[in-house]
Amino acid sequence: MNWIYSIFTEQTPLQAVIVLSIIIAVGLGLGKIKVWGVSLGVTFVFFVGILAGHLGFAIDPQMLQYAQSFGLVLFVYELGLKVGPGFFSSFRSGGIKLNMLALLTVLLGTGFAIFLSYAFSVPMADMVGILSGATTNTPALGAAQETLTQLGKPAAGAALSCAVTYPLGVVGVILAFAIAKKLFVRPQDLCVDKHEDHNQTYIAAFQIHNPGAYHKPIREIAACGHHKFVISRLWRDGKVFIPNSDTILEPDDRLLVITTESEAPALTILFGEQEQKDWNKEDIDWNAIDSSLVSKHVIVSRSEINGRRLGSLRLRNSYGINITRVLRAGVQLLATPELRLQLGDRLTVVGEAKAIENVEKVLGNVDTDLKEPNLAAIFIGIVLGLILGSIPFYIPGTDTPIRLGLAGGPIIMGILVGRFGVNFHLVTYTTRSANLMLRGIGLSLFLACLGLSSGADFLDTIMRAEGPLWIALGFAITLIPVVLMALPAMRLWKVDFGSACGMLAGAMANPMALTFANENADSDNPAVAYATVYPLSMFLRVIIAQILVIIFV
Repeated sequence: MNWIYSIFTEQTPLQAVIVLSIIIAVGLGLGKIKVWGVSLGVTFVFFVGILAGHLGFAIDPQMLQYAQSFGLVLFVYELGLKVGPGFFSSFRSGGIKLNMLALLTVLLGTGFAIFLSYAFSVPMADMVGILSGATTNTPALGAAQETLTQLGKPAAGAALSCAVTYPLGVVGVILAFAIAKKLFVRPQDLCVDKHEDHNQTYIAAFQIHNPGAYHKPIREIAACGHHKFVISRLWRDGKVFIPNSDTILEPDDRLLVITTESEAPALTILFGEQEQKDWNKEDIDWNAIDSSLVSKHVIVSRSEINGRRLGSLRLRNSYGINITRVLRAGVQLLATPELRLQLGDRLTVVGEAKAIENVEKVLGNVDTDLKEPNLAAIFIGIVLGLILGSIPFYIPGTDTPIRLGLAGGPIIMGILVGRFGVNFHLVTYTTRSANLMLRGIGLSLFLACLGLSSGADFLDTIMRAEGPLWIALGFAITLIPVVLMALPAMRLWKVDFGSACGMLAGAMANPMALTFANENADSDNPAVAYATVYPLSMFLRVIIAQILVIIFV
């Protein structure tokens, strides 16, 4: 039976895979257990790793370093790839306000951590770990550890201080929401303030009552005000057809137009009159509107179409159809000629049934072709992200350069590739389940290795004099900035309570708090706010962790 004992104790590649797999499996299983309605999820892998390290399990240090680094890179890159398509558009309108509030939350917490470091004589190398644990931000810890190693400083203290403050960091944000709701929330703060998304389509019907539009082609009307819209159907004399840019508008024509809500008033002036019927309800049977035309969703599954501009395909002129909307990553986009198509886009096509069948052959419309992820694009992006993370940046007044590192470089490259990769015909599409799996594997590996490396000294750290102090400071860094920012967010910036919770959960990188916010809101505003601020907040915390180490250590 010695061979069984050796599998778990001899530091071989086999032993490393077995130990890490057991830690991850047990952690994910225990993470499903809810206490008072809250579960730690994948975070429990971190604590199982700590327990394993405390019990004496260890793997080869180089293998540990490799698995931890690769897990972190895979997680942050896939995260950036997922949020990339909507990242830049999130800065419009309400997104700017939410990101500014998240920025203030990050800066307030950072300033508070610096104050506590001096007030309680806690070394900044340890305080960075406390800050990372208090904000449940393990990528920031990874960046801080990497910078400490570059400076020749020990990084173990940061991991230990993060480990002891992480648990209360998870529940502290939820407690802060409960306190803010009790102290600050008024009835009007609970009213849903639906955010306007400038990407979201808006459907309206117009009648041609403006004499300036009489007997003019649609091309000329569209060029007048440079408004973005697509005319799906045109009714004239009891008949319906799909217009093109050369179609002449006549008095009393009825148009079904897909645009954005902000454009509707201008189009009312342009065409003459907007009908009162609500065409944006989900229960509209588009195929019952008229007998000659049908509406169907067609999926882009041919790799040759990836990156092509919609207008270059000339589908309207070739087949007599109209593409009105494009669904991408859960967002409805206006089907303008300049829009570049991506694999996985779901196009709403209006036309005769036979014509739509021909369009399906052009675009693919085969779901099974999308189920195999393009792994080459993933690893190309990771390589570019690591190169970006290795570029040194010098801060005035410091001798040591700052680097985006393993956490910052890949997440920025993931965002850039997710948003602009299609311009270079790079296939970045993965199914939601594939993206979640890759992110889950990466984060689980990172947390398992981080916990395993910290576990040997974890109990001793708690029992030492600084252990309880670290826990108290971490809890203060979690609780106080969230409670303080909730008040001005709702009072000064008029953000509803659900959106404020989502924004604060994103600023603190706390998905468990988002779950709590979703369960206590009557809309999806918390999730929308979380997704809007998370990328910028994550990036800032990674960079700030390195800056704190460089300046104060």
